[in-house]
Amino acid sequence: MPVDFRNVEASPTDDVHTWPYEALVIVIDRGLVSDWQPVFTELRRSPWGQVARRVERYLSYRDHDGVSSLFSLAIERARADADLADRAEVAARLRDAVARSGLTNAAFAKLVGTSASRFSTYLSGKVTPSAAMLVRIEDAAADL
Repeated sequence: MPVDFRNVEASPTDDVHTWPYEALVIVIDRGLVSDWQPVFTELRRSPWGQVARRVERYLSYRDHDGVSSLFSLAIERARADADLADRAEVAARLRDAVARSGLTNAAFAKLVGTSASRFSTYLSGKVTPSAAMLVRIEDAAADL
């Protein structure tokens, strides 16, 4: 039987990001795995969003147990996955900038003021360039 919201102006069928704080508490405390799924989906969709922050806030004072660990792990994994996706996106943009420039990776690295080996780490996604370096890379690609 799905969790029931009492004294809350929301329904478990509403979008999770519209639920009031109390509804999240109810689902975490009294829900079953099937009730948690919409919350986990929202955490994956927006790992630093309002729902994630509310869950974190509740977990900060809730008794630590397996459910708390599960939700904490879900947030950590969602954020780690988002970070990897962001790194991959930056690396793809850099590879695209180099391709549009018509230069070799080494020549492009020299153009933006970094070493070929350091630039290679940016292109692979192992290292994310600073904001200033990212702007230089995008500007260099646009200027060519």
